[in-house]
Amino acid sequence: MTNLESLTVKLFADGADLDGIRSLAALPHIKGFTTNPSLMKKAGIKDYKSFAQQAFQIIGDRPISLEVFADDFAAMEQQAKLIAAWGPSVYVKIPVQNTKGQSAVPLIKDLAAAGIKLNVTALFTTEQVAKVTEALAADVPAVISVFAGRLADVGVDPVPVIEQSRRIAAVKPKAELLWAATREVFNIIEADRLGCHIITVPNDILGKLKNLGRSAQDACHDTVAGFYQDALSAGFTIE
Repeated sequence: MTNLESLTVKLFADGADLDGIRSLAALPHIKGFTTNPSLMKKAGIKDYKSFAQQAFQIIGDRPISLEVFADDFAAMEQQAKLIAAWGPSVYVKIPVQNTKGQSAVPLIKDLAAAGIKLNVTALFTTEQVAKVTEALAADVPAVISVFAGRLADVGVDPVPVIEQSRRIAAVKPKAELLWAATREVFNIIEADRLGCHIITVPNDILGKLKNLGRSAQDACHDTVAGFYQDALSAGFTIE
């Protein structure tokens, strides 16, 4: 039976709420942190650099991925270099393409060659994974984030994509494959079985990890008891 201690995949918390980051940083099984502009907007972040500096103080030397927000590649490059200079634990998130559908691979190659640790994000196909992997530097740590959950959202089985991506990325020994867009606790089990190095997990899913390793019978009992207690508290009657 799977439990936290038996997992080889690293759990990274995905969010931008500093109080939430502080709570999760106290948990030894949280090995790193990621965020993105959408999560930062939701958390009400106004000052990007101030948020990052506060996060660094909370998480210590654990890795954190911070994303550029420009849409043209020259501005992305400038932002990436500034963000990378904020601290040694920073991975700069670069989307695999911009909003015009133009590939970021040339920029990824240049940044990797400059020694910047990257988290290449929003990958959906093995073709993208292959091109990104080729662009990465062999001696610079990097993360390749495949959006498995969003693939499932459009009816595509992410498992074959993750399996092939793992084989592709293996040619760069310092590149780690990340399962992104986690939708349920079982995705953690899937990512672990498939040999992913990292899975990003939002706070609501992390809250369910207390159930990991419990039996199906325990889950059945809790479900039935929940229905019963809710019916009692609602005062339902059938005349």
